[in-house]
Amino acid sequence: MVCYGLNADAQVDESRNFVYFYSDSVLYVKHVRLRTDIFNSLKLNADSKRLSLEQVKFFNSDGGFFANTKELNAIRTVELAERVVEGKINLFQERSYRKFSSNWGHVYPDRNRDRVDIRMYYNKGYDDLKKVNYRNLKTDMADDANSLDLLEGYRKSTNTSKALYVAAGASIAAAVITFLVKSNDKGSLSRDHHFDQFPDVKRKSANFTSGFLLLGGGVGFAIGGYAVNVAGLKKLEAAVDTYNR
Repeated sequence: MVCYGLNADAQVDESRNFVYFYSDSVLYVKHVRLRTDIFNSLKLNADSKRLSLEQVKFFNSDGGFFANTKELNAIRTVELAERVVEGKINLFQERSYRKFSSNWGHVYPDRNRDRVDIRMYYNKGYDDLKKVNYRNLKTDMADDANSLDLLEGYRKSTNTSKALYVAAGASIAAAVITFLVKSNDKGSLSRDHHFDQFPDVKRKSANFTSGFLLLGGGVGFAIGGYAVNVAGLKKLEAAVDTYNR
C-alpha cells in the first residue's frame, strides 16, 4: 500500500521503506530499488512507480538509508551517500552511482572504496546535507564541549595530513626531475667520442642516489599523510559518537 503526503513535521517511520522528497512529503512503499534505464541513468523504483532521483532527497530501503548529494556538487548531478551513523548528527559516506553494478536489473552501490578517499556529509534529522569539515561541525556541535575537543583533534590531523601530502608531491616531483636531468646528462656524454677523458663526469652522470632519496622521502610523506588522515577520521567518528550520546 502506498501512502502519499506525509508532512516533514510529522514523525517519519524509519521501520518502513519510504521515499522522502525535496518537497518534504514522504511516500511509504513496500519496496525501494535502484534501476538503470536504457540510457544507463539511475532511477528509483518505488513499488510499481519509477521516480526521478532529481526530486528525491532521501530514501530508505532494504539496502540502507541514502541521501541525494546533488545540491553539494558543482554541476548538480545526482550522487548518493549512505548513512553510516544515525543520531542527533547523521553521518553519510558517498556512494557514486557510476560505480554501481547491475545484476538482473538490480542495482547496488559500490561499498569497496577506500574510506579515506570518499566524500563525507552530515545533517540533523532530515535537514539538508552539509559537507563534513571543521567549520561546519564546530557550529553544529557548539553545545557539546567534549565533542568540540575531539573535533579540534580532527582539524589538526587534517591539516597535518594535507601538509604531508604536499611534501610528498613536491619530493616525488623533484625526484622525477632529478632522474630526467641525470638521464639526459648521461645520454649526452655517451655520445661523446672522448667520453673517457672525463671519468669524474661519467661517474657523476650515472649517480641517481639523490633521485632515489627524494623518491623514498616522497613515499614516506605519502604514507605518513595517509596514516594521519585515518587517525583524523577516527577522531571525527569519536566526536560524532560523543555528540550523539
